[in-house]
Amino acid sequence: MQIAGTMSVDDCARVLASTPHEAETQSLVLGGVGALWVDGDRLASRDWFDAAYRRAESEGDVVAMAWSALGMSGLWPDEHRDGAVAVLVDTRLRRVLGGVDPGSSVGLRVRARLAGEADYRRGEHAAILAVAQEARQAGDSVAWAEAVSLAHHCLLGPEHGALRHTLARELIAESFQTARRSDLLMGLLWRTVDSFLDADRHAERYLCDLKGVLAQHGHLAVGFVVNAIEVMLAIRAGRFELAESLAQACVERGEAAGDADVVGWHGMHVLAIRWYQGRVGEVVPALRELVTSPTLSAVDNFHLAALALAAATTGDHRQAAGGLARLRAGDPAWLPRSSSWLATMYAIVEAANLLDDAVTSAAVYDLLHPFGHLPVMAGPGVACFGSAQHALGVAALTTGDAAQAVTHLRAAVRDNLSIGHWPAATLSRARLAQALAVRGSRADAAEAQRELSTATEDAAGLGMTLPAYQQRNPTARARRGNQQPLGCRRHGSKWVVEFGERTATVKDCLGMGYLATLLANPGSEISAARLAAGPGLLSLAAADSAASSHQPILDETAMRSYRQRLGDLQADVDACHASGDTAGADKAQTELDWLINELKTASGLAGRQRTFTNTDELARISVSKAIRRALQHITTADATIGQQLRDTITTGQRCSYRPNPAH
Repeated sequence: MQIAGTMSVDDCARVLASTPHEAETQSLVLGGVGALWVDGDRLASRDWFDAAYRRAESEGDVVAMAWSALGMSGLWPDEHRDGAVAVLVDTRLRRVLGGVDPGSSVGLRVRARLAGEADYRRGEHAAILAVAQEARQAGDSVAWAEAVSLAHHCLLGPEHGALRHTLARELIAESFQTARRSDLLMGLLWRTVDSFLDADRHAERYLCDLKGVLAQHGHLAVGFVVNAIEVMLAIRAGRFELAESLAQACVERGEAAGDADVVGWHGMHVLAIRWYQGRVGEVVPALRELVTSPTLSAVDNFHLAALALAAATTGDHRQAAGGLARLRAGDPAWLPRSSSWLATMYAIVEAANLLDDAVTSAAVYDLLHPFGHLPVMAGPGVACFGSAQHALGVAALTTGDAAQAVTHLRAAVRDNLSIGHWPAATLSRARLAQALAVRGSRADAAEAQRELSTATEDAAGLGMTLPAYQQRNPTARARRGNQQPLGCRRHGSKWVVEFGERTATVKDCLGMGYLATLLANPGSEISAARLAAGPGLLSLAAADSAASSHQPILDETAMRSYRQRLGDLQADVDACHASGDTAGADKAQTELDWLINELKTASGLAGRQRTFTNTDELARISVSKAIRRALQHITTADATIGQQLRDTITTGQRCSYRPNPAH
């Protein structure tokens, strides 16, 4: 079949011939066109286009100046990280825009480039999409294709998946109209990247399709992204030695293409490898240098978050806390939703856990929660840190909600297995064992041991060193918890929290009332819905047992279906073990464990079905946030009392104060 999108340099020459140009000027422009849009060689194309611009400028040839300025801009936004060069290219684009019809094809292309650059640096996308729509209405396929490809870069945040997929499909279709091979390649590339970002089960098929088109004629720029994805896949497979050699080859490919992301992407690759090997502390010196590199993207904050995490693993809590403070700047929500945003949040959560920073963990949990179904990617498929459920589970652990942590980490194990990320699945199992140990029931202890044994065995096979999750936090909390209880009393318009000889006076807020109730009932579990209902007797624990009854969580038909599935799954586990199919047994066991947990959640004493009200989840969110805000006020007034409260207060569907936790 004839592949569409094979526009040659001769085709470009015919386009340029529609307006008169000096022969030498046209030759220089065509040299740049061939280097950039045909071969993807940005180093060579910049020389061609720079010479063409200067020649056209001396001749007063505004159209050739516009083609040259566009060519120097490159394929992606923010290609020029050198400040002087970036200003030069921007100045040229704005100058030629003043000399051409803004509604013409070249005028639309220049406006699209300026809009794309501005949107990308601001973490926005409205301006570039508006120009793309204008190009569509004008019937200008080339201007539309270039605008859409630029828009993709501005839409790589986790909330824009559906729009990206639509634009990628349309770009592939439009490449038949533009007859430019670069448009076809960009469409196939974005379809591939979008599929990996969304954990599409067919992502690797799309990658093979793209590689097949590249095999017909190489394209350095697109090939560099493909190479970076191949490194990511090697890491997900747990083939760390192969990943390191591929990462070095990727650097060489990126340098040949003249890509500004070579240094930053290599840093992502190395960080991911060392993280899963348990050697992330080794990269602290390199990360210290990298975070100040002008080669990093304008919207990339991942390397700073990675430095905070790496420093925390080495015990350098001052540098780690400083890094988190720089990233938060009051609230992590300020960070632009770029392609590295999820990975940045992941690193922040892991660092905050090592620092026992519940406030930061709670803030990131709320930001991440809508994206729990996605894999944590850095760049356009450059590095993968597994399911976002893992980060949610770690954040919940740090804030003291062990039950929620167990739920998220079970989901993380399942999701990581589904995308074939064996190192991430192993870490999630180890974290799940920790969460189960912290939750602390008799059944949890047995399950925690099974998960830890599996994680330890898998880690040995992959060449990973697991952090001592199960020893660190529970022991520290128990040690700090073996002290006298805290007290809390109202004093006028303020609250006074007492711990031994220490006192902290804070302003009144909703969460302080919740804390006062919990502190007055040490060791008792009180539902968030009961707390949210308002103040009552101090013995709320007894009253809480009389829960309201509404509709059942699972009806009888669903319960029977679940129990039948339990028997089938157990049979599958036994059969797989008997045949030596370890992978099959693990897969069936994962679903079995999840199903058992669902039934536990839905069943009360003697198998009676539990019920819920539609306000329970709202109460959990509201009460947890209010208590976290109160803890932040107390910590500001007295860090020691604040830490003691964080160690002994548990939030979630059921909240409690346990002055002497036994983990």
